[in-house]
Amino acid sequence: MRLAAKLISKIAANLMINDGWDGVVGGEGAGRVGVWGLSGVGWWCTVTCGGGRVGWVRPARVVSDDERGLLLWVAEGSPVAGEVNEAGLGMRAVPFREWLTPTYRLAQGRWNGPPLLKFLPTGAAHSVWWFRDVQGRFAGWYVNLEEPGVRWDDGGLAGVDIVDQDLDVWVRPDRGWEWKDEDEFVERLAFPEHYWVTDEAAVRAEGKRVIALAEAGVFPFDGTWCDFTPPPHWTAPDRLPDGWDRPPVR
Repeated sequence: MRLAAKLISKIAANLMINDGWDGVVGGEGAGRVGVWGLSGVGWWCTVTCGGGRVGWVRPARVVSDDERGLLLWVAEGSPVAGEVNEAGLGMRAVPFREWLTPTYRLAQGRWNGPPLLKFLPTGAAHSVWWFRDVQGRFAGWYVNLEEPGVRWDDGGLAGVDIVDQDLDVWVRPDRGWEWKDEDEFVERLAFPEHYWVTDEAAVRAEGKRVIALAEAGVFPFDGTWCDFTPPPHWTAPDRLPDGWDRPPVR
């Protein structure tokens, strides 16, 4: 399934399409590279937090969708949703032991991070995010380790389901790097009956494989898309589209 036009990124377990949005995007702004004029295609990508639940949701647009993978643009201030407990706290706000409760809900809000590009390489167990500083300058690559995405299509809504594996890598513009969130990763591995990551070695091996690419300065760490500028009309949508909270397929 190759898409063109707009996208929503929903980290927890799906990437979906909503054909009720406007917009014809030219140049790199239409799903498949070299395919223009397909309007109203929206996606989002979600991350499953175990037990088939949606963990959080972020809106974005499809920049390109080709043999290399899916490239998304997440606008600042986009509507989002994330899983919280009865006290309204997210998973990262409490020890994992305290997060193990049967009561959750999805709370809506706004993406308060910087605008960013997100690339899901075809078949890979990671995604790469291009972060920018407050002046809009490239600040580095964030490698999110995750299970390979699984695409699905409900007709008016379609997407890609992924599962976040928590351990990440930060790559600076000079291609120096460091592990991120390793403390959370190790903490959660101590609860194998509840934690969705079952192969610590495989997650670390994928991280090391991507680190080698970064150190070598090869795609996608070769400067590609570091100067990407979205069209002016690529503003954040007003709300999440109908169906954003559908159950994940994984």
